[in-house]
Amino acid sequence: MEERAAHFAEVALANITREYPNVPAHLLGGPGELVPPRRFHPAFYGAYDWHSSVHMHWLLLRLLRRPWKGGDARTERLRGEVVRALENHLTPETLAAEAAYLREHPSFERPYGWAWLLALTSESAALAAEGRHGGAGWRAALAPAAETVAGLVLAWLPKATYPVRHGTHANSAFALGLVLDSAGRAGVPGLLEPVAAKVREWYLPDHGAATRWEPSGQDFLSPLLCEADTVRRVLPAGEFAGWLERFLPELADAAATGTAFLPPPRVSDAADPQIGHLLGLCLSRAAALRGIAGALPAGDPRAGALRAAAEANLRAALPAATSGDFTTDHWLATFATLALGEDVPA
Repeated sequence: MEERAAHFAEVALANITREYPNVPAHLLGGPGELVPPRRFHPAFYGAYDWHSSVHMHWLLLRLLRRPWKGGDARTERLRGEVVRALENHLTPETLAAEAAYLREHPSFERPYGWAWLLALTSESAALAAEGRHGGAGWRAALAPAAETVAGLVLAWLPKATYPVRHGTHANSAFALGLVLDSAGRAGVPGLLEPVAAKVREWYLPDHGAATRWEPSGQDFLSPLLCEADTVRRVLPAGEFAGWLERFLPELADAAATGTAFLPPPRVSDAADPQIGHLLGLCLSRAAALRGIAGALPAGDPRAGALRAAAEANLRAALPAATSGDFTTDHWLATFATLALGEDVPA
């Protein structure tokens, strides 16, 4: 990761300050709402869409906590540019506006964008705890938005009768897993038990999943792996191992026979906005496979099959994370960072 940090920072910095092209998710109430993106989103107007802007900000905070290969004057200038951009974006005023927008549009970016905003807040708190420049101020500025998201999550969970299982932004498991990782450090620990309860309600009865149904043609998340990676957050290791055996029985067969488990998909056109999602699928798979393997008891033979699959998927997609094509550059580096083994927010 160290050798990629500066390049990832360049890509993320360009993204968060790039207002166009832009795909707003705003429902127009009249011609007066035909306004530039930063009118509604003064902090998160860049990077093509709101959620990508949020998690590219997260990436920059994460990178500020990591060493960058080089350490020369150019690298230091780039770190300074990152800090200045974050200081311009993560202010009390801009984030108050973002929080107000979320309150006024309670289904906006539910649940994916919500989860990434909590992850961003969690990362700012980590910076603050380490005494790094800007961390305390960014953490304080983000607090109202995090509290707004917490209220939205608590209002939504009782109404959410069924999980969304497809492999794109609405996937319930990925978002709830990210919330479980982030809520405590983000200052909203009241989310932890209700979210964990919903995870248990939705997913513990599942069994007999089949990998032959994956992937769909525009997935960037694996429904099966997202579910397992989230369930491992709410069960002790022994219980999780048993649940995983019931949920993914073919994993044990792959481990026993040496068959490749969830090999990387074929990506026929990386520049296509939907087909290119499959590159992200490889990276999100790698992170989930690593998390699942780490939750198994020592000596569990399935862990080796999971780690081999993680490495194969990572190798297949990592070169595309900073390809120079904005179709993928506006989001893939975030998932590459998770896939490379950086700790997820905790």
